[in-house]
Amino acid sequence: MIRLLHPDAARVEDTLRVEGRRFHYLTRVLRLREGDALEVFDGEGHARDARVKQVDTEAGWAELAVEALRTLPLPPPITLLQGLPKGDKLEWVLQKSTELGVSCVWPVACQRSIVQLSGARADKKVERWQRIAEEAARQCARADVPAVRGPVDVLAACRDLEPGTRLLILDEEARAVRLGEALAEAPGDPLAILVGPEGGLSREEVEALVRLGGQPVTLGPRILRTETAGLAALAVVQHLRGELG
Repeated sequence: MIRLLHPDAARVEDTLRVEGRRFHYLTRVLRLREGDALEVFDGEGHARDARVKQVDTEAGWAELAVEALRTLPLPPPITLLQGLPKGDKLEWVLQKSTELGVSCVWPVACQRSIVQLSGARADKKVERWQRIAEEAARQCARADVPAVRGPVDVLAACRDLEPGTRLLILDEEARAVRLGEALAEAPGDPLAILVGPEGGLSREEVEALVRLGGQPVTLGPRILRTETAGLAALAVVQHLRGELG
């Protein structure tokens, strides 16, 4: 199914206008023509079937005839707090965590983080990361798009979590309980899963996070890379929620 993200998909009555980069995507990349079918979604849980009604290549716009609005139920939110990794690992994490149903990805700076981002450089990165999340949502048939927040200090991020969010700290150095055991009684709670960068979290950080109400958990005896650990944790959560496996 061809899909298009458009913020106005749920707001219009019967016709949706497409311009700019979305018009380029439809006509240049997908090469859609009048009469072709697709699905449009707004990134907030709404979708509708559509058909190309009119294309004006000279003016650079197209009109889509849209059908009945569908609202897809959103599961309890999962925030992935990802310690800033090196290279393009975060882009991989963004893409795959979107496929696994994450609600928000929040890069965080930790004591052992090598990468440091701030100012205009951070803003530019966040724009790119959000586009990656949008593309991944389009490809995996989600009607919502995960939010990507700007990088901040790990303790500041955990203090700013939504009230009622359960903070789980992936900590392979401590004798923590298994993630599955920690979630056995209430897997549907709003969650925040914290993954440290290369080198993991420092003991000082873990202790401070526990004082904030966080719970250390482990995925088992295997040592996973920072770009793998969060995805494995998400898969466990989705399995316990009946979404996978």
